[in-house]
Amino acid sequence: MTQSTRIRKVAVLGAGVMGAQIAAHLVNARIPAVLFDLPSDGPDRSTLAREALRRLGKLKPAPFALGRLAQHVHPANYDDDLEQLEDCDLVIEAIAERMDWKKSLYEKILPHLGEHAILATNTSGLSINDLASVLPEDNRPRYCGIHFFNPPRYMHLAEVIPGATTDPEVVDQLESFLTTTLGKGVVRAKDTPNFIGNRIGVFSMLAAMHHTRELQLDFDVVDQLTGPRIGRPKSATYRTADVVGLDTMGHVIQTMADTLPDDPWHGFFGQPEVLAGLVAAGALGQKSGAGFYRKAGRTIEVLDAESGAYRESGKRPEPEVIEILKLPDPGSRLARLRAHSSAEARFLWACFRDLFHYCACHLEAIAETARDVDLAIRWGYGYQQGPFETWQAAGWRQVAGWIKEDISAGLAMSSTPLPEWVDDVEGVHQPGGSYSPSAGRFLPRPELAVYARQPFPDPMLGEQFDRGTTIHEDDAVRIWHRGDDVAIVSFRSKMNAISPGVIAGLNQAIDIAESAFSGLVIWQDSEPFSVGADLAAAGTVFATEGAAGVEKMVKDFQDAVVRLKTCAIPTVAAVRGMALGGGAEIVLHCDRTVAALESYIGLVEVGVGILPAGGGLAELAARASHKAAGGAVFEGLADVFQTVAMAKVSSSAIEAQAFGYLTDADPIVMHAQEILHVACETVHGLAQAGYQPALPDAITVAGDVGIANFKASLVNMLEGRFISEHDFEIGSRIATVLCGGPISRGSQVDRNWLLGLEREHFVALLGTEKTQARIEHMLKTGKPLRN
Repeated sequence: MTQSTRIRKVAVLGAGVMGAQIAAHLVNARIPAVLFDLPSDGPDRSTLAREALRRLGKLKPAPFALGRLAQHVHPANYDDDLEQLEDCDLVIEAIAERMDWKKSLYEKILPHLGEHAILATNTSGLSINDLASVLPEDNRPRYCGIHFFNPPRYMHLAEVIPGATTDPEVVDQLESFLTTTLGKGVVRAKDTPNFIGNRIGVFSMLAAMHHTRELQLDFDVVDQLTGPRIGRPKSATYRTADVVGLDTMGHVIQTMADTLPDDPWHGFFGQPEVLAGLVAAGALGQKSGAGFYRKAGRTIEVLDAESGAYRESGKRPEPEVIEILKLPDPGSRLARLRAHSSAEARFLWACFRDLFHYCACHLEAIAETARDVDLAIRWGYGYQQGPFETWQAAGWRQVAGWIKEDISAGLAMSSTPLPEWVDDVEGVHQPGGSYSPSAGRFLPRPELAVYARQPFPDPMLGEQFDRGTTIHEDDAVRIWHRGDDVAIVSFRSKMNAISPGVIAGLNQAIDIAESAFSGLVIWQDSEPFSVGADLAAAGTVFATEGAAGVEKMVKDFQDAVVRLKTCAIPTVAAVRGMALGGGAEIVLHCDRTVAALESYIGLVEVGVGILPAGGGLAELAARASHKAAGGAVFEGLADVFQTVAMAKVSSSAIEAQAFGYLTDADPIVMHAQEILHVACETVHGLAQAGYQPALPDAITVAGDVGIANFKASLVNMLEGRFISEHDFEIGSRIATVLCGGPISRGSQVDRNWLLGLEREHFVALLGTEKTQARIEHMLKTGKPLRN
């Protein structure tokens, strides 16, 4: 993308739920946004847009990565503010799905668009070519569809739908912007109703609903069968419908019925009777409090299809079917399901069969390659594998033969034969690309420059990427490089927890990087970055070696993280997902952190009755001292104390900056698969600038006065019964470390002094019965204990 075509400001037309959330995600990406809606009566003519932004503050999950970002979305209205469109590089129309309304709006805004502005519609049902036809010919090359999935901040999929007259350069520009600036997984769809994601995803749900009814299964049983057991989200089928909204679901189904009259499956494009009945009764799903499920006190109830009444949810599938789904071989699983006599097994086979059948018959019409279909379903519907991947993994020709047999026997939902190309291939994915029926060959991934920033994109079945050159590998870590001068260390422990082996590997990685590389990056193959200390390992050390053994283990970790800060080469943490406890302390000690937007960082040790002792408190105290620059340090510690004592975890990388876990110099990257690239480039930049580790500074502490002030606030919380006596003790010890111990206010100490305090108070807490009970409870249940 050149400087002249860079998208620097965006307008969103329509302040409904989707439009407002799209605007929110734009400012998450630091793109100023203008949000338009109809004018209101009264002095504030942009009330509708302003109120839409206010409502966003109440949504869960939060559309804004940090609440105060809302100020960067500017409310506007169509009568008074159209001149604000003149410097917008992209205008996204997101009003209701009415051709006449969209045409009227286009006529109003077109005179105000800049010469190079792109106009896109966030439609999910209307034809892009039909919409483009109402535009003047000069505007059509810069018009196309962008279909965000809801909620736009969190759903990875964005479909780009070119029209017949869309300039290919505009499509490339939009794909690059959506990918690297907004962090989306982009799939190009053909201009067909519901495009790819909803066309296939909604059919999959309709097929499940059809077979539920035919085989008279319970809704909660179906959800247990169509969720994680087959690689799909926990919400499965009927919970997903409730979350989406049964009225919305009905609207999407009706769109398919209205716009796909020639589809061989058209007879199934109607609202299932039970869904229509719920909508008529106002039971619209989660937003109305009842749908297929409802909550009665603490009990989750499910609709009984036969009686129409709700009953307690929790029926389980047949044990034999559950055992079949545990089989490691996909082909064996499908074969056993197809041959089994139970209704539940036949249900699952039928759902797979009809989904495969539908995808094969419509692939050429809706997408360029099978990769587009599989990625759309993975990114838009949360499947671990797309439908074509599932089919191919189970044996392409074997499954195709079963489908043909069922079609001939009249068991499939449609009698339409499989397309001829199915017999011409051994599968639709191979290392060099994915099959395109229209091209009659396998096509490679797109070659846009933006994808060079993703060393490891989401792989398709059988696709392999260069994993770099291994320098050292053991059970705890892998140390490797990508052929350049940056060493990379990746943890291999469960949840990337920090064990003695990981600590040793971190030290070894620093040794290697100092001797032969320009810098070191800490990056994990998958989320999380690290959940912190290996509690089980720490418990074993405590049981066998006592307090002395634990103190040594803690000091070893402190020494390792301090080395990240003081070694001869720049160190960069590349973070996505959770960086908790010791994981956050690694982040705090690297010279830079490159964080994906969805990074959840926090010192959470109080949840298991201990305090951060991997240098985290020492580093935060040092930062507060540096920021105070000789002034009163206590004020800078107040927010830090509350964040740590309350075990606050950032809800985004932007909030992590507000909490002080990240600095303003730490880059935030919107696409999680770009963080390794940016981290390596950050190392290069630091090295080429003549990197030298920071000189050790004396740390000014708040001392005894600071401790007294923090304890006073803890006493108030204890007396108000907001915290327990053990919470009070933990908080008091955190305050003692942050303030440098019971010494005079304004005293200066070095980092080792604070690290010693961390160890002392960590070991003291570990020796208490209540902390031991908290750790044991966490290990057994995965949940914190309040005692």
